[in-house]
Amino acid sequence: MSAILNEQAPQAPKQRAANIAYDAIENMIVTLQLKPGAPIIEAELLEKTGLGRTPMREALMRMSSNGLIRPMPRRGLVVSQILAAEHLQLIETRRVLENLIVTSAAQRADAIQKQEIMQSAEKMLAAAKRHDLNAFMEADQSFDHTLHTACGNASAVAAVVPLVIQCRRFWYAYQHEGDIEEGARCHLLVAKAVARGHVEQALKSSNGLMDYLESFTRKAIPSAASGN
Repeated sequence: MSAILNEQAPQAPKQRAANIAYDAIENMIVTLQLKPGAPIIEAELLEKTGLGRTPMREALMRMSSNGLIRPMPRRGLVVSQILAAEHLQLIETRRVLENLIVTSAAQRADAIQKQEIMQSAEKMLAAAKRHDLNAFMEADQSFDHTLHTACGNASAVAAVVPLVIQCRRFWYAYQHEGDIEEGARCHLLVAKAVARGHVEQALKSSNGLMDYLESFTRKAIPSAASGN
């Protein structure tokens, strides 16, 4: 996911190292290897990733700005909590940004980007049908990466990326309440509209995807409240 923000010019070695560190830690947080409330222990992260202290600290600073980790008095940095009750507001905000991004991509995507968006969506559906969660998440990230590049609106992408990450973590935590195939089909409808350059259909399919995420969230909130 974080690769979405790193897709412009070739990166210097230090920047690439920080991005690699960010991707590695983000994946640990999104997939709940680092659970909400868990302390961020730099030495352990350095050992797990094999990366240097400087890129690690740069990555942690970015995560703090994205809301994935938070400073706590006398505890240092900890993984932020998943706030189910506030997640509906997050999706409400994400809907506006996604609608802008998707309709812009429908107008601006080139032939290669359209092909890559379609391929990613098809991979999502194939992974969903065989219940391969890792492949699904990888294809989802690739889908967003290309869509965000194609939209040509860096400010919208910068605003939506933290929301997308939080949505992924929420979905991973409560996936038993959702329908992974339905989510993949919603992405495929977005991909088809963008690939065909149909702006109105792109808007409709974007809202359909957000409707799915909203419905999923409403189902998950009781589980979150009960601690399941």
